[in-house]
Amino acid sequence: MTDPAAIDALIPDDSLQARFTALLDQHRGIVLKIAHGYCRHPEDRHDLVQDISIQAWRAFGRFDPARSRFSTWLYRVALNVAISHVRSATLHERHHAGLDDEALAALPDPAADTGQADRLRTLRAVIDRLGPLDRALMLLYLDERSHREIAEVLGIGESNVATRLHRLRQRIAAQFADAPGGTDTPTPTRRTR
Repeated sequence: MTDPAAIDALIPDDSLQARFTALLDQHRGIVLKIAHGYCRHPEDRHDLVQDISIQAWRAFGRFDPARSRFSTWLYRVALNVAISHVRSATLHERHHAGLDDEALAALPDPAADTGQADRLRTLRAVIDRLGPLDRALMLLYLDERSHREIAEVLGIGESNVATRLHRLRQRIAAQFADAPGGTDTPTPTRRTR
């Protein structure tokens, strides 16, 4: 009979799966942010988190730490999977079947004050209506990623990032101005540390 300790000794601690699991656990917030940014229903978010994790595992053998950081690579994988999910007709139909945008906007956010909750709902609604690339761009921006990091994740130039962000902020500010009680027209800004 084989000794279990002898079997464990044959499996190196730095195995591919162990490295992947440790890195994914360390950067789990990225996957959750992307899933939350692309799916409003908990079931859809759960499915997307699983799909991102599976696709990241499948692609992990091609991850090259000399070319990019794991977080940048994971963002790229997560965004590609999320965009594919959004484009899927079945998810789109299921996602919009029960509630319309007005019903979602009317739901109160008990954790925030009324004004802040209204602005947050408006911002979420605006981001939900963005195309896949613009949504990814805005989520990365709100996650305080540099223009260089955003460009690397999305595969576009830094000047393109700056131009698109400028236009998105203008468009969002205009939509806030058009929203009920639109006198307070914040544009998405990064948190200060």
